[in-house]
Amino acid sequence: MRVLLAEDDPVLGQALRVGLGREGIDVAWTRDGIDAFSAFQQSDYAALVLDLDLPGLPGLDVLHRIRQTDWRVPVIIVTALGDVANRVRGLDFGADDYLCKPFDLDELLARLRAVTRRVRGVPGAVLARGGVEIDLRDHRATHHGEPLWLSGREFSVLRLLMESDQPVSRPQIEEQLNGWGTEVECNLVEVYIHKLRKKLGRDFIQTLHGSGYLIPQ
Repeated sequence: MRVLLAEDDPVLGQALRVGLGREGIDVAWTRDGIDAFSAFQQSDYAALVLDLDLPGLPGLDVLHRIRQTDWRVPVIIVTALGDVANRVRGLDFGADDYLCKPFDLDELLARLRAVTRRVRGVPGAVLARGGVEIDLRDHRATHHGEPLWLSGREFSVLRLLMESDQPVSRPQIEEQLNGWGTEVECNLVEVYIHKLRKKLGRDFIQTLHGSGYLIPQ
C-alpha cells in the first residue's frame, strides 16, 4: 500500500514514515501543502494522511482541492485541533477520518486499514431515488442531473438511507457515523438529516416517529 503523508513536523513525519514503513507501507512524505497537492496529482495513493497546520497551503485547502476532483482516495486528518467544531469541519470538507495528536501508531494503522477496506468493498453501482443518484465507486452524487456536493458524512448517511426500503432508525445512523472514528454527539443525527434536507428538499427524507427516517420510493 502506498500512502501520501503531509506533515510539517520533522520528528513526527520521520517517525510515521519509519513506523508505517516497518508495516510494509510505502510512504511519500511532504512537509508543505502545495507540495502535498502536487504529489497527489502526480501519483496514485491508497490513502492520504493529512496534517491541517501546513505551510504553503493549509490542510483544509489541500483537502478541498482534492475533493473537487477526487472522492475515491480516503483521507485521514491528523491534527492537534481536536475540538468538536474542527472535527466536524474536517469531516464536512470530505475527510474520511479524523485523528487527534498525540496518537498511537497502531491506531493510525487500524484506521488506514478501515478506510482502505471501505474503498475496496464498494461495488461499481449507482443508487437512484427521488431524482438523486449516487455513484458508490466514484463517491459522486447528482440531484436532478446537477452535481451535488456532499461531505463524507453526508454521503455516508444518504447512502444508508437510499440502500434501505425500510425506515432507518436513529441508532443505525449513529452506528454509521461512529464508523468515522469520532464520538457521535447527542444531536448529530438530526444535524446531518437537516443538512441533507437543505440540499434535497424538506420532503425528500421523511421522519417516521418511533421508527426512524425513510426516503420514499
